[in-house]
Amino acid sequence: MGLPRFGPPSSNCDDTKSNPIISSPNLFVANCGPAVGLSHHTIASVFGTFGHVRGVFPADDTGARVIVCYDEESSAAAALAAFHGRPCRDLAGRTLHIRYSVLRPLPTAIDSDSVQVCLSASETNIPGLYLIPNFVTPSEEQELLAAVDARPWIRLAKRRVQHHGYPFCYQTRNVNTKQHLGELPSFVAPVLERISSFPDLNDAENLSLDQLTVNEYPPGVGLSPHIDTHSAFEGLIFSLSLAGPCIMEFRRYAQGAWFPKPGSSVDTDVDNPDNCSNFSRKAIYLPPRSMLLLSGEARNAWHHYIPHHKIDKVNDTVIKRSSRRVSFTLRKVRTGPCQCQFPQYCDSQR
Repeated sequence: MGLPRFGPPSSNCDDTKSNPIISSPNLFVANCGPAVGLSHHTIASVFGTFGHVRGVFPADDTGARVIVCYDEESSAAAALAAFHGRPCRDLAGRTLHIRYSVLRPLPTAIDSDSVQVCLSASETNIPGLYLIPNFVTPSEEQELLAAVDARPWIRLAKRRVQHHGYPFCYQTRNVNTKQHLGELPSFVAPVLERISSFPDLNDAENLSLDQLTVNEYPPGVGLSPHIDTHSAFEGLIFSLSLAGPCIMEFRRYAQGAWFPKPGSSVDTDVDNPDNCSNFSRKAIYLPPRSMLLLSGEARNAWHHYIPHHKIDKVNDTVIKRSSRRVSFTLRKVRTGPCQCQFPQYCDSQR
């Protein structure tokens, strides 16, 4: 989070020859960086021929684009004229593609009226909500990520998913119990064994989880507010966070369940539930390797929601979301109607 953030002065400045733009002491340099064998130190040394280089920074996550920052605009102009579109002998003969770049402000983390973020489930005062940090070790986390990456992903509009046990239909927000995909994969067995460590789990039948959805969230992608369909799943829902953190919000609407427009899915944010102003709101920080349990009121009456942010503010700390966050959601498919104590939120009792 401490690195400067840069961007082009305008959206039409990719070609420095056809689009004259304002000058800047900062240069965006493509085809240059650690991923192509050029260290930041080497880049600074070569560009330092034209003036003092204040720093060389990654332009993105590719490792093949950098920002070179000079003290003076004249130095940047000289380097641009000398290197743009030409092979550079001192940089392994690579042809550099350069344009001016300017500092841009950090995006707003969250709205000024945002909710206080809790660091433990007990702080939320939501009955049935539990969070266990460090549910898996870092090495187990890497093994789980490698296991899912070795399997095919399904691409949705904004993220990738995998379904095991039973497929989940996003249009109906339900499962077809006749489409059994087989037993859950073996790589999730240690997670299932450890789930018994959660407090107040007395229903052994509910613990025979048979459906796993794996979600991969790129930065800025979240989920619209929703309650997992009562008629689809039993009363315990487990969610394991891997690779990156996020903030999860919980909302309880006074009029009952908030339903997105027909045909939309929790993969989109086209509907605006904030138009329904009469709701209670809580938030909790989910660190990597933590396990969240939704049960009772938390599962049946509170919508859960991941804001569509690239950065989150956890009280006084700003946290940049990682290049990916992967979640394992484990559930048991329901075979009969739900008879919970929350009929205003229950599709089986409407």
